[in-house]
Amino acid sequence: MQEKKVNSSAIIILTSLGFFMSMIDSMIVTTATTAIRNNFQISVNLLQWLLNIYNITIAALLLVGVSLGEKIGRKKVYLIGIAIFTIASIFCALSNNIIELIISRMIQAVGACVMTPMSMAILTHSLPTNIRGKALGIWSGIGGLALIVGPVLGGFIVATLSWQWIFWINLPIGIITIYFAHRLLPESKGKEDKLNFTDFLLITISSAGIIWSLSEITTQTSHIITTITGLSCLVLGILFIIRQKMTTTPMIPLILFHSKVFTNGNIATFLLYASMFGVLFFLPQYFLVFEKTNPLMAGLQLLPWTATLVVIAPFAGNAVDKFGEKTIATLGLFLQGIGYLLIIFLVNLTNSYIAMAIPLMIAGMGLSMAGPALQKSVLSAVEPIYLGKASGIYNIFRLFGGAIGTTISVIIFNIYGGITNSLAFAQGFDAVIITTGVISLLGIVFSLKLSTRNKLQ
Repeated sequence: MQEKKVNSSAIIILTSLGFFMSMIDSMIVTTATTAIRNNFQISVNLLQWLLNIYNITIAALLLVGVSLGEKIGRKKVYLIGIAIFTIASIFCALSNNIIELIISRMIQAVGACVMTPMSMAILTHSLPTNIRGKALGIWSGIGGLALIVGPVLGGFIVATLSWQWIFWINLPIGIITIYFAHRLLPESKGKEDKLNFTDFLLITISSAGIIWSLSEITTQTSHIITTITGLSCLVLGILFIIRQKMTTTPMIPLILFHSKVFTNGNIATFLLYASMFGVLFFLPQYFLVFEKTNPLMAGLQLLPWTATLVVIAPFAGNAVDKFGEKTIATLGLFLQGIGYLLIIFLVNLTNSYIAMAIPLMIAGMGLSMAGPALQKSVLSAVEPIYLGKASGIYNIFRLFGGAIGTTISVIIFNIYGGITNSLAFAQGFDAVIITTGVISLLGIVFSLKLSTRNKLQ
């Protein structure tokens, strides 16, 4: 009995470490963006790809990674993912220019795309039922902790060392996790799913190309090149959809979208995270450029937002069970949108940090409510046989929403402001905040169509 208890603890710790690494790396970069931009003397358009390439790669590879784990072994794929992530972190730290850093971030994402789903799958399949719920709660809590620690730790590292160290810290964590996971985690496999790398290439190239074309709208890049690239990638995207309709083993089963709840829930999710990531990209830069604070303080100033996500999430889950997905998702989207819009109103009234902190707390409450409500709505709209695919599609919409939201925010920022001086930055930031607030409120149009009764048959 004692041996089983020790193994259970090891499984929880080792799967949570991998999840923590993948989660914190998407947050820790946010307070280092200004230092990276200044180091390489690059534009905001190019800087956004530090976040976008990470999200796009994970979204494109997520279902492929899950299928690979089911086929050759969850533990094996989990270890490979951590190894790739750790090695790529070294490449990130050693990057001599922004192109090298972006490519290294893409390789990081290749590892990260399997770390989260495999860690959850190992945890779920390895632990006895009576402690599984508690274990998943700990696992989720560790992921939430990354939201709080990421920006603050990133700010501290940049302020005391250099931005390269936000990647170096992954090296010891990765090595330790691989060593003990190899020794202590059990191996398991699932139902084999046919891997189709053609679909993977189509969704990766089409999404990256479309987002790149959008991001180049306000630059000096030839409009002919931008238009041709965008249209070509749009055709590839359409080809991907056609292939999903024709194949018997689609990466994304289009039959799931016959459910209005599934479709509207995913669209609302897309808009929720498009709004959130648009703000996340610029807010730390606003603290650093306009308010002239240091990276550590910029990370600390994000705490009212990130900490609220973690504090409210458990209560939000209970609220969803009590009041339903539609009510909580709609309220959450509303609070996030209003929270962002209040930033403009209150900051223009007073320079006090409280004027920023209160709207951030409201927005954080909204995100922590809408996120689990939309996730439950999407997963409740399908039969159990489709749960794995439905979960993957939900995360694809979430990640692509983040990438598109970041790109739209950069476009708006360049149209209404810039990085030439603090005033221009403030004007661009105001336009971004208004845009992201409206995007979140637009999600209400789709959340109002949610219902738990429209389950796909």
